[in-house]
Amino acid sequence: MNQMREDLIAPCGMNCRCCSAFQRVKNSCLGCRNEKTITYATKGSRECIIKTCPKNQEGTQFCFNCDAFPCRRLNDLNKRYQAKYHMNFIQNLIFIKENGVAAFLENEEERWKCPECGSVMCVHKHQCMRCGVMIVDQHS
Repeated sequence: MNQMREDLIAPCGMNCRCCSAFQRVKNSCLGCRNEKTITYATKGSRECIIKTCPKNQEGTQFCFNCDAFPCRRLNDLNKRYQAKYHMNFIQNLIFIKENGVAAFLENEEERWKCPECGSVMCVHKHQCMRCGVMIVDQHS
């Protein structure tokens, strides 16, 4: 059922497949790496300080390739996401650097799979957007 894709892993380590903006039905985001995202994405995605970072504009695939990794911007974003959503971008990036994107996607497939219907859970809503089942503490 492989629902995770490499092109949906943002430079910061966010898995866009788990994002509420990507999962919503109306006006859904296409993911941080999609060229059309600048036009169609939410204001938050268009103005993301990581996405618009000059190093990412130079073609850095992931933030860990930057000399400043982890920079203040990434640390601030990571701190916010850890507190609100139990998502650790820096851990994600270190895992990708050490194990590769394929291994990360395999873990994400299992980590975010809804136990009820098999869809991808939403990190922002703490639930499955398809069937409504809530995320339990296993994602921290």
